[in-house]
Amino acid sequence: MTRMISRRGLFAAGAAAFSPRALRAQERANAAFPRLKVVDIEEHRIQVPWADFQKYEMMHFYGPSSRVIYVVRTNSELIGLGEAGDPEPNDTLRKYIGTSPFDWVADETSKALGTAMYDLMGKAAGVPVYKLIGPKYRSFVPCAAWHVSTSPKRMAAAVKHLASIGYTWMKYHLSPFENVIDQMEAMQAVAPKGFKVHHDFTMGGSDDHVFEVLQKIEKYSIAGAFEDPLAERDIKGYAELRAKCRLPILYHHSPLGAGFETQHRAADGYILGNSSIGAVMRHAGLFAMLETPFSWQNTGGTITRAMTLHMQAACKTAYLHFNNDTESWSADVVKERLEPVNGLIRVPETPGLGLTLDRGELERLKKLQLPAQPKWIIKTRFANGATMYNIGDTRSPIFMVRPDTRRLATLSYDAPVTTEYWDPDGSPAFRTMMGRLEKDGMVLERA
Repeated sequence: MTRMISRRGLFAAGAAAFSPRALRAQERANAAFPRLKVVDIEEHRIQVPWADFQKYEMMHFYGPSSRVIYVVRTNSELIGLGEAGDPEPNDTLRKYIGTSPFDWVADETSKALGTAMYDLMGKAAGVPVYKLIGPKYRSFVPCAAWHVSTSPKRMAAAVKHLASIGYTWMKYHLSPFENVIDQMEAMQAVAPKGFKVHHDFTMGGSDDHVFEVLQKIEKYSIAGAFEDPLAERDIKGYAELRAKCRLPILYHHSPLGAGFETQHRAADGYILGNSSIGAVMRHAGLFAMLETPFSWQNTGGTITRAMTLHMQAACKTAYLHFNNDTESWSADVVKERLEPVNGLIRVPETPGLGLTLDRGELERLKKLQLPAQPKWIIKTRFANGATMYNIGDTRSPIFMVRPDTRRLATLSYDAPVTTEYWDPDGSPAFRTMMGRLEKDGMVLERA
């Protein structure tokens, strides 16, 4: 249960995040690498194919994926690794050149380059990153897999695959283009005992009575948690929903930075999404004083996963499962693979992040040119025979989970629908329908 915290306690919690551990590590680093500083930052944009088990639906939601790998070089043989979804501005990169990695303890400038700085600090001091942050509270950290909302058959296949490679949680965003109860039935039929599904409601956007939908979902044994089921500013509503719901309510998009929300007991746990390292440290102190669980969610490959493991190992209440989506890609730029066993991943104990750059694979992925996904048609049939058509466009993937963003219609997560992906097939029917959609936005036809 969340408990109240005094102003003095809150100050102490925040200060605890900036422990003298990094200073002691710097003393050891200075002995081994005097006047260590950053001299260059390599920026590599790569494309990585989706993993086979979800390639079809990922291409339709997002198209080919890309991210940026940073290799930070120093005036020694040490390099630091970081990664991001998009490149940092040149002005940001220049801030790090000529500085010591230890100048960036609790970095709030760049999550990607901050990760590289911690990698360098750990390597220079000869310690794993978590020892720069705080005492180790856990050697194994829970990790969830990620998927997108698709047909019940494909959802079941994803659950079966993910369970077979060591995951015990799967998170996905609900979509009004699929019936959530049909999905639950299909997933539960194949899920091993103990496997759980984390439902992300993306802060509403449907015409459902939220509590009623949650009640229907939580009857299934595989239902595990609900994320962002209400509009982000409805803090009182979150507290009321939490009191009624059997399963944990998780707050991701907390509008007041999870401070005011915790005092109102608005959620059972918090997700810090793509927050800076310094912000996570501050929140970690607050959550520790309140005995409130949280996780740090960042999309990326093994570099991002490693940093998340170190952070959650050293933060007292960071024992919620986290998502990096690392399992969604078929390759990576480091030699190590941090895979779960029974949903848990062991925290690396070697210096820095515990990773080794694979230059050959980095160069291969830099040269890779993946084909784009052309616009397609979302064809949705209702039980009464009516058919709805919408444009599928990877430039706006949010539409797949929040179709209300196009201001065409507000739909339901529990409507009696089935959806298929209609790809460009060169047929007159496809061209005609796409022309109608580009003119009208959405087409709804009777049986």
